[in-house]
Amino acid sequence: MAMPRKHAFPVDRIRHFLEPGPVVLIATAWKDERAVMTCGWHMMLGYDLVGTYIWEANHSHALARKSRQCTINLPTEPLLDSVVRIGNCSSAQVDKFERFGLTAVPAREVHAPLVGECHAGFECQLHETRITADYPLFVWRVLRAHAAASPRYPRTLHYRGQGRFMVAGREVSRRRLFRPDMLEQ
Repeated sequence: MAMPRKHAFPVDRIRHFLEPGPVVLIATAWKDERAVMTCGWHMMLGYDLVGTYIWEANHSHALARKSRQCTINLPTEPLLDSVVRIGNCSSAQVDKFERFGLTAVPAREVHAPLVGECHAGFECQLHETRITADYPLFVWRVLRAHAAASPRYPRTLHYRGQGRFMVAGREVSRRRLFRPDMLEQ
């Protein structure tokens, strides 16, 4: 394989290459308030643990801290414009479910709603927080998962920075190269 020619690249724009995964919608609720936010900063920490960075200035941060629950919802390409618009306003001023025509589906294990239009939704309970002055990291345990039967591999949204998204596309398999014990069931 040929080595690509490299040049200096701005450190503050490395998300263009390293964004951890698909953009998700995090829904929270506490008493009579509910919120939904766009989130690109999350990571798998185990088979049923997900870490999310929720900035303290987000209304969702306060609801997540108080309720200790959320749902993590996986939007696909048809929701792209709504995903961007959800990220451009605050749930403290507007009910985003109403504004963007989203269906708040009652969850079974948590009080936060699922987003009905999303391909998948995960009901989560707070496992622990790692909140420092600069990095409010919530670690969630997924209690229940819901996913559409098809497509099996949906066209998820991946933020590249600078207002650009990559939509999941062609998939390739290298299953034959894996040791059998390294493949999840």
